[in-house]
Amino acid sequence: MPATTTATTTVTTLWPTGPVRPAGAVHRGHLIHIAGAPGVTEARHHLVSIPDGALAVADDGTITWAGALRDLPASMRDWPVCGAAGRYLLPGFVDTHLHFPQTYCSDSYGGGQLLEWLERCVFPAEARLADPAFAEQVAADLTRRRIAAGTTAAMVFGSAFGPAQDALFDATARSGLRIVSGRGIQTTGPASAGGLITGEAEAVERAEAEVARWHAADTGDPATARLQVALVPRFSLSVTAMTLALLGELYEDLRKRGVYVHTHLNENNRPGTGEIDLVRNAYQVEHYLDTYDGRFLAGSRRGGSSLLGRRTILAHAVHCADAELARMAETGTSIAHCPTSQQFLGSGTMPWRRTTEAGVTVALGTDIGAGDEWLIPRVLNDCFKVHLSEPGPASAALHPAELLFTATLAGARALDMEARFGNFDPGKDADFVVVEPDRWEPLAQVLAHLASAGDERDATERMLFALLMGLREPAITSVWVQGRRAQLPR
Repeated sequence: MPATTTATTTVTTLWPTGPVRPAGAVHRGHLIHIAGAPGVTEARHHLVSIPDGALAVADDGTITWAGALRDLPASMRDWPVCGAAGRYLLPGFVDTHLHFPQTYCSDSYGGGQLLEWLERCVFPAEARLADPAFAEQVAADLTRRRIAAGTTAAMVFGSAFGPAQDALFDATARSGLRIVSGRGIQTTGPASAGGLITGEAEAVERAEAEVARWHAADTGDPATARLQVALVPRFSLSVTAMTLALLGELYEDLRKRGVYVHTHLNENNRPGTGEIDLVRNAYQVEHYLDTYDGRFLAGSRRGGSSLLGRRTILAHAVHCADAELARMAETGTSIAHCPTSQQFLGSGTMPWRRTTEAGVTVALGTDIGAGDEWLIPRVLNDCFKVHLSEPGPASAALHPAELLFTATLAGARALDMEARFGNFDPGKDADFVVVEPDRWEPLAQVLAHLASAGDERDATERMLFALLMGLREPAITSVWVQGRRAQLPR
């Protein structure tokens, strides 16, 4: 149930010093999160808003308590307190789809839709990461952008080059952020992608090597790791049927180790020459999804093992058939919804109601670099607008709690890490962002002058909507993962 609490308790905001290290720390601010484990349509009933709240974090980085500061348990009252009532604490944002080698590609002019943009802008840009020094620079810049945007966890589509991936994982490890990434696999494609293409056996060998080196390298356990690896075929037009067969065979061995799968699905539906028609014609399958489900032979006959499952995230899914949505729901496969990039490439609008009502987990993705916004709330802004503009009964005015859910808890669920982060439930890791509205004057002014003719619940919902729609990077003053402040890579 919603919780709204006010208090005027005054607490020091200085960290005490001394020879005895406290058992934990208390972060003070306006706590807002989606408690429990609801679906998107139930999120509004699980919205928690505590104006002068306390997030108590144990020394191991887990949340021990979240509630009103005045109700802080006696056992935690001698813990140091940081912060003030005027700031906001939100769960860390989760970005389930962005491209590491496209860090500098946002707003690249390709003169067309998806396939033209890939060939003219993206493939040449991604080939530049063959230079290890340049790749290190890109990795550092991407990591800095993530911290600035409050993205504590991300599924990052990787580079084709091993040293570049090493640089990305190394920068992430030093920053303290969470990442799932994997080498971009391409075994066929146009001449402009030549520098990214490898042989089929080589692609599998390189993927295996990356898993061995980086998957759960920090803790040894995929249930707790911040560094994790995915198998990443770019999309079905960039690989062959043999590649899909080999990846399916490999995933049979890796699935039990918690390795992920990340790729694209049903993004561009231009008749005849668009992505979807080209995939269906190339493989002679009924549905695009069949190619990832082991049914990539003509007539959608089975040719290998499925890549679908609880740790599989498919980006876009704009133009799915009902059967595809049903199969994703059945297998626990999730969607990374990328409304900002879909507008940039003219891909259309993922039907919100039909997709979520099918039972598929829908999280959010910036899709840098077709997307040009690093900040997940800016993508939420587009999400709200495009779905309100869907025609007729498909139109959906997303509730502020549904937006927050999609940006946080849904992302954790899509990554199969909901037990670790996504909200402020006790026992989870303390992954959160601190927002100080005064650092972005337009946001501060809107929040200071909100008008509501409704009750307290209505006022809370209006406040959350204004916060999400008006948030910009300057107002994010710190980012925390497992109770530790994220650091810029050096």
